[in-house]
Amino acid sequence: MRLLYLITRAEPGGAQVHLLELLRGFRDRAELHLGVGEDQDGFLVEEARALGVRVHLLRHLVQPVRPVKDFRGLFEVMALLRKVRPHLLHAHSSKAGFLGRLAGRALGVKSVFTAHGWAFTDGVPEGMKRLALSMERLAGRLGDLVLAVSEYDRALALRHKVAPPERIRVVHNGVPDTPFRADPRKEPPRLAMVARFAPPKDHALLLKALSGLKELPWSLDLVGEGPLLPQAKALAEALGLGERVRFLGRRLDVDRVLAEAQVFVLATNWEGLPLSVLEAMRAGLPVVATGVGGVGEAVVEGKTGFLVGRGDEEALRARLRTLLLSPDLRARLGEAGRRRYEEGFTLDGMLARVWAAYEEVLRL
Repeated sequence: MRLLYLITRAEPGGAQVHLLELLRGFRDRAELHLGVGEDQDGFLVEEARALGVRVHLLRHLVQPVRPVKDFRGLFEVMALLRKVRPHLLHAHSSKAGFLGRLAGRALGVKSVFTAHGWAFTDGVPEGMKRLALSMERLAGRLGDLVLAVSEYDRALALRHKVAPPERIRVVHNGVPDTPFRADPRKEPPRLAMVARFAPPKDHALLLKALSGLKELPWSLDLVGEGPLLPQAKALAEALGLGERVRFLGRRLDVDRVLAEAQVFVLATNWEGLPLSVLEAMRAGLPVVATGVGGVGEAVVEGKTGFLVGRGDEEALRARLRTLLLSPDLRARLGEAGRRRYEEGFTLDGMLARVWAAYEEVLRL
């Protein structure tokens, strides 16, 4: 099988890490090609080339919507399809998914699109939501199959009629196992959040919540890069948290970082099914996260962690206080989270379901 993967950006992020795992998992089963737009020297390009995957750079495949660039990008994707002649195109991210499915239908190439959270989900700014919905309703009728990373996203897609029910499947994200495990009972507790400093993440909410817990012993590790990093650093200083918060930047050893933590936090405004939450459960950490998108399909309230409302600073502070004061509770939730990871969010399980989707589409 000859597969062409298409994605807009190569920056470190959930969609890119997910796609990299597909490349690793399928490189011995198919001839793999990667088409990538922005950040052409970024993380995913480097990793794909190291795997021996042929990378094709598309300079007109960009974010956000830019009509002239997008028109050129469509023809650029069509040219790539003619060159590679894949049996199947698998697109990731909204812009690549839109242009890829248009190009695929025009040239008779079957296509799969993985929606890593819809751009019209709750919490997205209204103007962006309307534009995304109109684009997805068109592309959803041109592609052969949509893979949603959560039941939430499948239901949202059906409610907004972006694709027929028979063309949408749920394939939960999965992450590879590692030998590194956390000790949630360790004192004083260290909290960790792994996320880009960019929308939809809400580092500011976490810092504000923690500013009300200064009387307790804790420290915080923030892993990631992004345009909002300077603002987050300034806010930490302004709140008097400078000595408690470490900004670790981009890390390729997230499993080791999480193994040193006692609590994982994800403050966010909208999501698909974040890999960072699965990585935390894999490490045996209790999770406190905003209950948006598919987060609640991984984190079970009161059993593997706690879910709070979008932007709810008081609830986030209260849940963190509870965990900071109870090593036994941290350990109990972390153990349950590890079991849940093993039962439903392993990499092998995800790869098997994605490959089955490919076979289904090619039989159509």
